[in-house]
Amino acid sequence: MTDPVDCAIIGAGPGGLTAAIHLSRFRRPIFVFDAGNSRARWIPESHNCPGFPTGINGDAFLGRLHQQARASGARVEADEVVRLQRDGELFVLEGAGDRVVARNVILATGCEDVLPDIDDLDEAVACGAVRFCPICDAFEAIDRDIALYGPLDAAVSHARFLRTYSDRVTIVPTDLPADRQRTLRLRDDGVAVCTLPESIRFDGERCGFGFGDRFRTFDVVYAMLGSRQRSELALSLGAACDDERALHVDDHLETSVPGLYAIGDVVSALNQIAVATGHAAIAATAVHNALPARFA
Repeated sequence: MTDPVDCAIIGAGPGGLTAAIHLSRFRRPIFVFDAGNSRARWIPESHNCPGFPTGINGDAFLGRLHQQARASGARVEADEVVRLQRDGELFVLEGAGDRVVARNVILATGCEDVLPDIDDLDEAVACGAVRFCPICDAFEAIDRDIALYGPLDAAVSHARFLRTYSDRVTIVPTDLPADRQRTLRLRDDGVAVCTLPESIRFDGERCGFGFGDRFRTFDVVYAMLGSRQRSELALSLGAACDDERALHVDDHLETSVPGLYAIGDVVSALNQIAVATGHAAIAATAVHNALPARFA
């Protein structure tokens, strides 16, 4: 593709596809790169997504968004952008199979969770034995035996949040607690802290940890091992970011690079589908309003 499109969207998760729906309905020619790696694909069934009171699978939700985007006229292609460059006031995007020139770019590449080293992790996630987001699904873990697995500092706030849902919350740390008093305060808050585990295993129904000659299983293990922002393309153009490489944006979701917008998990914000789709509506409208008016 050589003629410039009004906007290229990198990423086809909930944020990217919502932006595509809005821009297509604004009658803007766009191109969507879908690398097929949205975090939403990990969702076995979400009950936190507005409009789906009985829950919806991540792939099914993405399928509906794909269908709606294409019905609105969006061009969505299975390809991954490997290079993003400026050519004057335009952007040039190169994928494995497509080369696209665009007046604006919306980056919806999200972030990538650091995964626990568990055999059959897909099955453990599918049955709810391993989860990643207490905000999304702690309601489904009410009164269950819950473990948080990760660095102690990162796990503390999540553990206190989970005490809203269960009185059996345990931190299984991946590092040694530096402050014994802090561990005691957590116990006062009703949060137990284990010693460092020697192993982690999924038995087909539950996950557990090995501590010497003892093995303890939990109903739910929340993996809190961190995440990596997929912000490399924006950073290659000099976009500003925080210490964790999440992109800085203004009120219209525009980065420090004019014409380059970022939405969803790649931005420093709450990692939720509702946030990503809200970002998408704001960014898509800003892109449309910044372009010359289109007349039938």
